[in-house]
Amino acid sequence: MPETSLRIAVNEVEISALSIRPDHPSATLVVAHGAGAGMEHPFLQGFAEAMADEGVATLRFNFPYREAGRRFPDRPPLAVAAWRAVMDQAAGLSNGEPLWASGKSFGGRMASMAVAEGMPARGLVYLGYPLHAPGKPEKLRDEHLYGVTVPMLFLQGTRDTFATPELLEGVVEKIGPTATLQWCEGGDHSFAVKGVKRGAAEVGASLVPAVAAFLRANP
Repeated sequence: MPETSLRIAVNEVEISALSIRPDHPSATLVVAHGAGAGMEHPFLQGFAEAMADEGVATLRFNFPYREAGRRFPDRPPLAVAAWRAVMDQAAGLSNGEPLWASGKSFGGRMASMAVAEGMPARGLVYLGYPLHAPGKPEKLRDEHLYGVTVPMLFLQGTRDTFATPELLEGVVEKIGPTATLQWCEGGDHSFAVKGVKRGAAEVGASLVPAVAAFLRANP
């Protein structure tokens, strides 16, 4: 399915975005990248293409730091501003279908912060939520999540060093019925499973059935 390249203004800069829109999409899923890779990473490419096969439009984008070729992620105020601008763009492209926010690691966390600060979204999908830095489970990144009232899907690998299983289970339980946690057995922070040879695009696509089912369950 063809991709459309876009440019989106965020404060005084412009960022790149890629749109895939199947005919009559049931929803649009805006997808942000993680801290170490941009929107064109094969993981996100495979994920977006598989979502299109499910009848869901996607809009992927680069945060300003990635667009500028910098290594270190933007601070939350700028990342949230980027999220707001991209969601506005997604609304302009839509035909009135529900707009969801999602992201890999850092991108998903910034999406949740934007929604906690009032950005409209039908719901949130986390592709590996970075609950804490590896080896630092005492410093949780969870406070803002308890103010989010929209449906949330946490997709998490059981070997993900960014989320100790019992800690993430406790957070999801504390959030309440709007949050759903689905474990990917053996997956690390990139959802790679030890001993299973799969390319990054295939790994990204493998998450789509769970995401598509969640979107259909929360129209």
